[in-house]
Amino acid sequence: MHARLFLQRLSPSTRRETVLRSAQRDIEFLSVKPPTQINTLHPRNRHQGRYDFPSLIRADAALGDFVRVNAQGELGIDFADPAAVKALNRALLQHSYGILGWDIPPQNLCPPVPGRADYVHYLADLLAASNRGVIPQTRTVQVLDIGTGANCIYPLIGHSEYGWDFVATDINAASLANAQAILDSNPKLAKHITLRLQDKATAIFKGVVFDADWFDLTLCNPPFHASLADASAGTQRKWHNLGKHAADPGLNFGGQDAELWCAGGEQAFIQRMIRESATLPTRAFWFSTLVSKSASLPGIYAALKHAHVQTHQTIAMRQGQKQSRLVAWTFLNPAQQAAWRKLRW
Repeated sequence: MHARLFLQRLSPSTRRETVLRSAQRDIEFLSVKPPTQINTLHPRNRHQGRYDFPSLIRADAALGDFVRVNAQGELGIDFADPAAVKALNRALLQHSYGILGWDIPPQNLCPPVPGRADYVHYLADLLAASNRGVIPQTRTVQVLDIGTGANCIYPLIGHSEYGWDFVATDINAASLANAQAILDSNPKLAKHITLRLQDKATAIFKGVVFDADWFDLTLCNPPFHASLADASAGTQRKWHNLGKHAADPGLNFGGQDAELWCAGGEQAFIQRMIRESATLPTRAFWFSTLVSKSASLPGIYAALKHAHVQTHQTIAMRQGQKQSRLVAWTFLNPAQQAAWRKLRW
């Protein structure tokens, strides 16, 4: 549908608000461009190519307040506006996965749904490679999400796509309360997702992995920056790259401290995670984490060698111009892996 024709079909109040926003905002408008390479996202990712804004607005009408027509006559949103970004991701979750009532507090990090879905799909491939090419999609698959945050994004997508059950942890009680509110709005999902508070600030697995737990996967999106100052500088770089200027733009267009930084940054956090995983080597088939900085990899590989893992894999991911990767490791030898597969999958 042509962008201007679509706007004409909006309600008068929504159309009026859209026109006012266009007139009032004297900023460069950013719309989503097609991928620069074919299939930059995982092939099973539902979010390929341009966003279908008409369909997204039908799923969540509130997104219409942020959709505008750019100079090329295309629909899009201003990605420098945190409220617009949150509205887009809320609409994506409702349209693609049927998730209702998703919301996060203004100060919390808003996850980009397409990139988060990619991590889930690549982990599914990892399980399939350990299961004769078949992705286990039964309730016997248990996944541990370290640092689920207020958004609970990985359990929501992971169960919606593959039927897996999740234990989701966080050190912030308020974040877990918000995650619980999301689950309360989605009772069919709620019975498959368990929330646990990590009350030890320096612990990752200790205190949230119980004696009866056996996890087929663990996943984590670790804090990226090494300090508050580093996080602030990163935000300033993002504003500069968008052609914007802000005296106090906030952190990463949103984000609590623990979501964005920790002492030593992602490398130190992941190295600590590897050391802890070695204390419960048979409680998970695959441990994994996202790694944003390629410069972190040598230190991570050294930690894996020191922990005497059986094997590890690095899987590259790409979303548009953004490149990332996940690192996964297991302590199980081939005989243990075969026994795990027979008992659980």
